[in-house]
Amino acid sequence: MEYFGDIIKSAIRTVPDWPKPGVTFRDITTVLQDRSVFRKLIDAFVHRYHHERIDAIVGVDARGFIIAAPLAYELNTAFVPVRKKGKLPFDTVSESYQLEYGTAEVELHKDALKPGDRVILVDDLIATGGTMLAAASLIRKLGADLLECAAIIDLPDLGGSKKLREQGFSVFTTCQFEGE
Repeated sequence: MEYFGDIIKSAIRTVPDWPKPGVTFRDITTVLQDRSVFRKLIDAFVHRYHHERIDAIVGVDARGFIIAAPLAYELNTAFVPVRKKGKLPFDTVSESYQLEYGTAEVELHKDALKPGDRVILVDDLIATGGTMLAAASLIRKLGADLLECAAIIDLPDLGGSKKLREQGFSVFTTCQFEGE
């Protein structure tokens, strides 16, 4: 698994000062554009979860969908999208969370998960953890069992993975970028 992580990390493009000065952006499009690395990325998640009984892979809007959908396919399980507020057409549960300047809200269909469903929550990156914590809260509201929060990248210096662990969630990422 470490081998996959090194390959994936080396394929991630670093863009300094985007979207604003002082921010170092980790761009996963370079991973997605390299068919060999993209396959290794999906394989890393598949190998981690292939032995688990999983009822759904829950993907966070929008980059989490890129990993969650093929992972659900490979594991022969359901894919459930967590969307930004106002994007789902049926009855929803919602959860707001803090952004750097304001708040945002994510939603899940009320019938997307059943009590006792075993799920993996997937996004592209864990930074401050706000989005993933909000999505995890929605999963709990529906009574599902969140087995793990998973992402391609962890930015541990921003504290999100620590917050998730402090809330009792297991966390898995394929690579991390520290101090940047």
